[in-house]
Amino acid sequence: MQRKRQKEERALLLQFQELLGSLLTGLRAGYSAENAFREAFQDMAFLFGEESSICRELVRINAGVANHLPLEQLLLEFAERSGAEEIREFAGVFSIAKKSGGNLPTILERTIHIIQEKIGTENEIQILLSSKRMESGIMDAVPFVLAGYLSVTSPGFFDPLYGTPKGIAVSGGCLVLYLAALVLSEKITDIRV
Repeated sequence: MQRKRQKEERALLLQFQELLGSLLTGLRAGYSAENAFREAFQDMAFLFGEESSICRELVRINAGVANHLPLEQLLLEFAERSGAEEIREFAGVFSIAKKSGGNLPTILERTIHIIQEKIGTENEIQILLSSKRMESGIMDAVPFVLAGYLSVTSPGFFDPLYGTPKGIAVSGGCLVLYLAALVLSEKITDIRV
């Protein structure tokens, strides 16, 4: 359940990264922030489909803008719903830049660049971790595969180990240690960036 939620959050973050690029393009082209969000919806629908998480959020944002709600408020609400730190940072900077009346495209361009670098670094780390998780999964299965192979090819091989109380105690202790190692390896590879 937690892995599924993390995977959904990761997908939303990657979609958000693409949204930032699209917004930056719209702002450079001279669109207002509100129109840049409206145009970004078309790009996101093309890239991820209209049922994607980012498109659903953009529909909410664009509907709020159409109802004359402040864009910065809508972005802050989106940030709260997503729970992603990067989206919260963007919404905060956007809100301050919009209220201060500064050069919005320049401020957002710097912010977007920093957030995209951070997301890119997180992606690289996730790629490295996924290879370690796969290695861990293989190593987790090896003892069971070997035990199965030996019990099929050499019947009676495990009789001294599982046929005596001393053998049962030793193998039970080893199983507990092995399960502890599995839990530890899961915790080691479950790094939140």
